[in-house]
Amino acid sequence: MADLDRRGIPGVMVASEAFRAAASAQGDSIGFEPAIVWVPHPIQNRSAEELRAIAATAIEQILAQLKPY
Repeated sequence: MADLDRRGIPGVMVASEAFRAAASAQGDSIGFEPAIVWVPHPIQNRSAEELRAIAATAIEQILAQLKPY
């Protein structure tokens, strides 16, 4: 994400809530705060229908994060 940002390419990271602490630590270590949309954990082993529901809920947040670019 930091590389894309440096090149002027907008991006949004989508990650499950279980990775908040890791994402924060990574961002702090490289001095970059990416746009992140958090989704419910776990993602693995979800049905296609459940994944579609998560995506439908997240899409507006994802698009909103992209607007500043």
